[in-house]
Amino acid sequence: MLSFTEENYIKALFHITYEIEHNNEAGTNQLASYMCVKPATATDMLRKLKEKGLIDYEKYGKITLSEEGRVNALEILRKHRLWETFLFQKLDFSWDEVHEVAEQLEHIHSAKLIDKLDNFLGYPEFDPHGDAIPDSKGIIKPLSRKSLAEVEPGYTCKMVAVRDNTAAFLQYVSQLNLKLNTPIKVLSRQGYDGTIEILIDNQLNTVSQKFAENIMIV
Repeated sequence: MLSFTEENYIKALFHITYEIEHNNEAGTNQLASYMCVKPATATDMLRKLKEKGLIDYEKYGKITLSEEGRVNALEILRKHRLWETFLFQKLDFSWDEVHEVAEQLEHIHSAKLIDKLDNFLGYPEFDPHGDAIPDSKGIIKPLSRKSLAEVEPGYTCKMVAVRDNTAAFLQYVSQLNLKLNTPIKVLSRQGYDGTIEILIDNQLNTVSQKFAENIMIV
């Protein structure tokens, strides 16, 4: 059985390689930054994960999940996102509160509990942040999305997910009256710093490029 920390690293590697980079590879510094630890700390954990056959990794090289590592990561991710959905839909947690609690609940090792939770929720495909939930067979729905920063002025799009799940970012998104499936019209973009003007429910807002990069749209 994996430790909490090992599970967190496996989940982070899947998120980076599959959902952020889409190339099945991650760098040690990138992983360390994501986990908010020093590169040396991440390297120590990578050695342990390699010994357990969960990753393919050579020092100073790229990191990839092994098949066993991918299976483990999808199981953890499924639990995390189902718990987020349960907290949001059934216990009235706000979307900026569910991540921290789900981080604790995802380490419960009861397949029966998670299967019953999935059934109770009606087999949801997406969590409150718009992220795809793996099914019981580890199949995760492929998504075709891009960021708000890629939308040309004059076009209207729809927010379907957020890339940044931190409470501070989600609270900021809520302050703009943005929710999943909210239409956004891009009015203009500044060439100097990427600042863009957007229209949400006929309300004009100016947001940074960093903000736009973390809003996923279709």
